[in-house]
Amino acid sequence: MKSASDTVVRSSGSDRVLVIMAKAPRPGEVKTRLAASLSPEAVTDFYCCLLDDTLALARSLKLKLGDVEVAIMCPDSDVNELAQLAGAQLGNNEASVVAQKGEGLAAGLTSVFAHFADGHQRRIIAFNSDSPHLPRSVLEDAFETLAAHDVVVGPTHDGGYYLVGAKASHPTLFANDGMGTSSALESLLSRARSLELSVGFAAPFYDIDVADDLTRLAEELRLAPARAPRTAAWLKEWELMAAHSRTSPRTSSRTGTEEL
Repeated sequence: MKSASDTVVRSSGSDRVLVIMAKAPRPGEVKTRLAASLSPEAVTDFYCCLLDDTLALARSLKLKLGDVEVAIMCPDSDVNELAQLAGAQLGNNEASVVAQKGEGLAAGLTSVFAHFADGHQRRIIAFNSDSPHLPRSVLEDAFETLAAHDVVVGPTHDGGYYLVGAKASHPTLFANDGMGTSSALESLLSRARSLELSVGFAAPFYDIDVADDLTRLAEELRLAPARAPRTAAWLKEWELMAAHSRTSPRTSSRTGTEEL
């Protein structure tokens, strides 16, 4: 049986690297804030759709720009599973799958830049694995912004950020940053200022964390399902099941979103 380290594909040397921050789709370990609205199995199914469409987004960027390396950063225990998923979507050897050092998202982001900067400047952007609705132009613009700044950040409307990029490793940039809180962005910007790093911004966007976000995403993808086809199909079914639940209250526990 291969160890996790055996599945890692080494960096290609491209000047631009797009890194997806991901986890293996296991019940209770992904998109946990959606557990108030969906069953663990439904959350996992939904995350699989998000991840698959996010990989497709990364592939489309690579095809358009040509010299972008696509990678996944994840916990060590998830490397084998994510390598299989990435291989199915992107093709074998098309994406690096790298085990982060340490626990949590802050450690993962620190690992991204420590691993891919590798002693020389490269434009490295890390972004969420649940962002298939992100326009490809936002990623293109983020790489351009990073050419003129030390750091690029994509703010979310809840005070966090969905994207961060840098051209070198800054080990203290993500220390104690309160990931998942409304102060995450301000903490990051404060540390960037203390390190005297110039910061540019990508367009503000939103995360998929709670039921209201599902509704917003469903509305967007109804108008443009090709942006994230697997996610759009899942959300269409979710809306149909939710509507049926509202019209059949006595059977809602059997036909509502918990069955998705």
